[in-house]
Amino acid sequence: MKPSPANPSFLGLRTAIYHAPDLAKGKSWHSKILAIQPYFDQPFYVGFNVGGYELGLDPDPSSSAGSCGVVVYWGVSDADAALKRLVSLGAR
Repeated sequence: MKPSPANPSFLGLRTAIYHAPDLAKGKSWHSKILAIQPYFDQPFYVGFNVGGYELGLDPDPSSSAGSCGVVVYWGVSDADAALKRLVSLGAR
């Protein structure tokens, strides 16, 4: 996705983080379905590189992923401009 006058700063999705209360089970399942091992494997977070994007597993129920199930991070060329545009379009 290239920035354009209508969309000045979004570059695309970068990371999706899922809440995984049983991190070992989540890591095992994702390793099987993705046919890869995580590139980052710690007790507090497991990350897989899936085609250049990150799929993360977070066991912490107090994290953002724990409260809503998934958090997605976008890449932007200008964070201030992206925030200003989103707020002007009704984001809270």
